[in-house]
Amino acid sequence: MKKNEKVLQITLLSIGLTLVLATYFLYPNIKEKQLVQNQIEEKKEDLQIDDKKSNFFQKVEYKGYYDLDKPFIVKSDEAQVKIESPNLIYMSSMTVTLYMDDGRVVTITSDNGVYNKTTYDCFFENNVKATDEEIVILAQNLDLIASSETATAYKDVYLKTNAGSMKADKVDYNFKTNYYKVSMLSDETIKIKLIN
Repeated sequence: MKKNEKVLQITLLSIGLTLVLATYFLYPNIKEKQLVQNQIEEKKEDLQIDDKKSNFFQKVEYKGYYDLDKPFIVKSDEAQVKIESPNLIYMSSMTVTLYMDDGRVVTITSDNGVYNKTTYDCFFENNVKATDEEIVILAQNLDLIASSETATAYKDVYLKTNAGSMKADKVDYNFKTNYYKVSMLSDETIKIKLIN
């Protein structure tokens, strides 16, 4: 083979390898970042409230059951309900208490949040703290979807357990199984501190 043919083959192979890496590794990360950013922007739009089209309440408390047998309580110091979407309750100083099958009590607090009284979904914003006394999650946002066993904390997440602590961009935590999936959406690495 001639030298030019080898150079051409190596160049084509390098281009092909670059395309494969970009398709399977780089592109999914970009799409996930865009998806998270779109969700954040949609929630911010939902939180914009016109005082003339809302009802205001103080010391609000909702009680119910998820999965038909697990009790929960949602509380707020102040709440607002838009007239055009009465199922969404916009709350300040929001607290949710979940009672688990194994006797643990999970408490989630935040400065602001949205509670959907039809689906029981909760969206927490600003100074979020979720704890079951063994695990503590601090974040700026946390989504608790009633149909899922997993809570998703994102934006400046700090997770602390008896075994150590870590910082990440996103943590999916299953309160039932005590398993969590940690993701880093930025170019930084996940920071973990283990305690012996």
